[in-house]
Amino acid sequence: MNHSEILSKVDHTLLAQTATWEQIKTICDDAIKYRTASVCIPPSFVKRAKEYVGDSVAVCTVIGFPNGYNTTETKLFETKNALENGADEIDMVINIGALKEKDYDYVSNEIRALKKACGTKVLKVIIETCLLDEEEKIRMCRLVSEAGADYIKTSTGFSTAGATFDDVILFTKHIDPEVKIKAAGGISSFDDAEKFIELGADRLGTSRLVKLEKAQGI
Repeated sequence: MNHSEILSKVDHTLLAQTATWEQIKTICDDAIKYRTASVCIPPSFVKRAKEYVGDSVAVCTVIGFPNGYNTTETKLFETKNALENGADEIDMVINIGALKEKDYDYVSNEIRALKKACGTKVLKVIIETCLLDEEEKIRMCRLVSEAGADYIKTSTGFSTAGATFDDVILFTKHIDPEVKIKAAGGISSFDDAEKFIELGADRLGTSRLVKLEKAQGI
């Protein structure tokens, strides 16, 4: 798999608290140049970014990020606002405490509500694998599948660890066939990226791969 094929599956990401519009414009330019799947940016930049890129690259943003403990009503408002501002894809964080309390209806209903708001737009569900045990990860595979979301996503990149090969393997065994996998957090080489894809990931959340290409003067 060549670098261009890998980059076509990358959500080129900048979610740092210190992000500025000039930095967001740069990753938008890079995403267009390297033909990434999307740019993943903070909600406050979505409107300007969409006006800037038009249909040249998809604009993705995050909801309930990074902790996931906002109310469903707040996440729903965030989602609708982002879509109104031009977001093409939504990456939401689940309520991890609700999952650990085994309040599966809460977690499922929240995903369903956001997917209903998204309609035909893509919804990815971040479950923060580093904070879950295997039983909880498997449960989330089923809840994401049953709630009709488009992707299950490993990580925010803001917690104790990011994507692992084992988690992607686990997902492939327990999600429905129509649900895709996004690996995110700590993906720092094309070799690792290729392995994640070979194991079953359809998207990769990272900024480092584009930086590697730029560093090579490509």
